[in-house]
Amino acid sequence: MSTPPGMAQSFVEHAVATSTADDCVVIVHDRTSANLRWANNTLTTNGVMTGLDVTVVSFVGAATGSMTGSVTSQAGVTALVEAADRAARAASPAEDANELVRDAVSPDWDDASVPTDIHVYDALAPALGEAFGRAAAEDRVLYGFVNHEMTTTYLGSTTGVRLRHVQPTGHVGCTAKSADLTRSAWVGAATRDFTDVDPLAIDTELTRRLGWAERQVDLPPGRYDTILPPTAMADLMIDAYWYAGARTAHEGQSVYSRRGGGTRIGDRIAKPGVTLFSDPAYAGLECQPFASATSSGNEDSVFDNGLPLGRTDWIRDGELTSLIQTRHSAAMTGQPVTPGIDNLVLSVDGAAGSIDDLVAGTERGLLLTCLWYIREVDPQSLLLTGITRDGVYLVENGEITGAVNNYRFNESPVDLLNRFTHASATVPAFSREWGDDYFSRTAMPALRVPDFNMSSVSQAQ
Repeated sequence: MSTPPGMAQSFVEHAVATSTADDCVVIVHDRTSANLRWANNTLTTNGVMTGLDVTVVSFVGAATGSMTGSVTSQAGVTALVEAADRAARAASPAEDANELVRDAVSPDWDDASVPTDIHVYDALAPALGEAFGRAAAEDRVLYGFVNHEMTTTYLGSTTGVRLRHVQPTGHVGCTAKSADLTRSAWVGAATRDFTDVDPLAIDTELTRRLGWAERQVDLPPGRYDTILPPTAMADLMIDAYWYAGARTAHEGQSVYSRRGGGTRIGDRIAKPGVTLFSDPAYAGLECQPFASATSSGNEDSVFDNGLPLGRTDWIRDGELTSLIQTRHSAAMTGQPVTPGIDNLVLSVDGAAGSIDDLVAGTERGLLLTCLWYIREVDPQSLLLTGITRDGVYLVENGEITGAVNNYRFNESPVDLLNRFTHASATVPAFSREWGDDYFSRTAMPALRVPDFNMSSVSQAQ
């Protein structure tokens, strides 16, 4: 069931009018999601979920209080407002205090929330059934999940802010196994509306990868000439982005810290031609064009709610040009205000072609599929560890000749941007590690790294 038209806006107006604090910011997230799950070549579950969350941030002088809850009535909003007002009056002054954004208004503020429903899969479901039949006939077993979510955000304040944004978010992940369960392959993708998702094409690629794995080769740990596909690059670059907080760098705690003090903004940290950027208007990865924060931290500030967002180059032509900045951290570092943005694009000047082209140019090496269980080991170098999953393939003389065992790796994504030898064109990519729940809007090239560190053999299957 979708939210009645006007309810979200009425909750904002009621909160703003009810608060007795000096100022008040209200954020409403109206969400619906629809999903399908399958196993053993059969749909197993489907469902539609709805939810409406309200956050009230109250400001008393330089102090703030924030309360969030799922509400269905104005009485519930009133309770949140009263709790936020009390919290603000009891709080100490906030170190990130700033003037609130004023008089920013979306022309579609009065429009209703936009829901999704199970009909988003009207074209996909029949093709998925055909893929099931084809897989069963050819002794493959398919497992997977699709999810589509629509989130309409309303942000209002006592200072005249009335902003609205509709965010579609979808993804598909499908694993194929051989009938004896000894071989496994995975394909995933992000989407806005599933019109660009073809289950038969996914099954065809999974079939190709299972075919590669008919020959099994055991290889020891070591440094290998390795092709990282866009999915694996998304796994790694999201971490490089998440750890790019300006305040943390300014305080000497990250790979972006300059020895002796301050940040490395202005330093070359990647090869010339490498650009890492975020842009709310990037085609296919469009995202919220204004800042919204339910609480303050190193990379977010409730005082910045409503700040407009545009393209931000984090790395431009190999040079670190920006870090994630609130107005408070920007004052500390002397840099422009560059809040976080909900997409990420990596490009390499002059790069063209595909993964297949990188494979064709490799004499002997490995082709990864995706990475898993990625964790930070050393913040000063952004050394990460994790394991490979669902397909590590042996490349010999420009062809894939088999599958090898899984590995634990130890690498820094920032260091990789200096060591790669070849790159493909940038394409939409879906992170296996982070895309499901946290960050699905990425576009990446494949990179070939001549000495990727497979530090030990993993027993993961």
